[in-house]
Amino acid sequence: MTLTARDHLLWVAVPYAAFAIFVVGLIWRYRYDKFGWTTRSSQIYENRLLRLGSPLFHFGIMLVIAGHVVGLVVPQSWTESAGISESVYHAASYSLGAVAGVATILGLAILVYRRRTVGPVHSATTRNDKIMYGLLGLTLVLGLGATLYGNLTGHPHNYREDISPWFRSIFYLQPKPALMVHAPLGFQLHILCACALFAFWPFTRLVHVFSAPLGYLTRPHLTYRTRDLTKTPGESTPKRGWEPVGR
Repeated sequence: MTLTARDHLLWVAVPYAAFAIFVVGLIWRYRYDKFGWTTRSSQIYENRLLRLGSPLFHFGIMLVIAGHVVGLVVPQSWTESAGISESVYHAASYSLGAVAGVATILGLAILVYRRRTVGPVHSATTRNDKIMYGLLGLTLVLGLGATLYGNLTGHPHNYREDISPWFRSIFYLQPKPALMVHAPLGFQLHILCACALFAFWPFTRLVHVFSAPLGYLTRPHLTYRTRDLTKTPGESTPKRGWEPVGR
């Protein structure tokens, strides 16, 4: 099969460029913008919609990511060797993936609606946030749409025969763009949009995904005291700071 320059651009150059920007961008952001490495939480402004949309989105996206890891990283021959037929794998991945995808998109829609309708939250939304939400939403919709379309039309695409080997070949440093040439358009658009999202990732609030509160494991205990309202004038005020306890 003869590949064109466009094929090499889309399925070799673009993924590697996105991955390079992703890695270098995260390193740069961590070194030069540690105080900006945050979700910029807006919970203080509104909590009712947040309590509904945030769990739907976060639990849904974790299942979506887990499904992508299994589907893209684990070869089809491995699951078949484990006694899991393709029909069983497809039924399980489709049902769980559809539920996770719908929950994620619904949660994201609630969070976007909250940002559009709650005044203080809308004021705290930057242009960067709007681009990020747009890329994230488009990536999710394209992925779910490509999966649902194939199954609802009775012609599901077995992405583990072309997209998954292509994905692994990128990390083997032996890219095989020919595998992606005849993949369904919906999946191609989903992958290209995901590449754009990953390239933009380090410069958005999404960096909080790579944060872990490990410092909480070793920090000193915090001692809270109520203010003594019965103190009489002339009594000394305790010094601020740490004080030893248990003596």
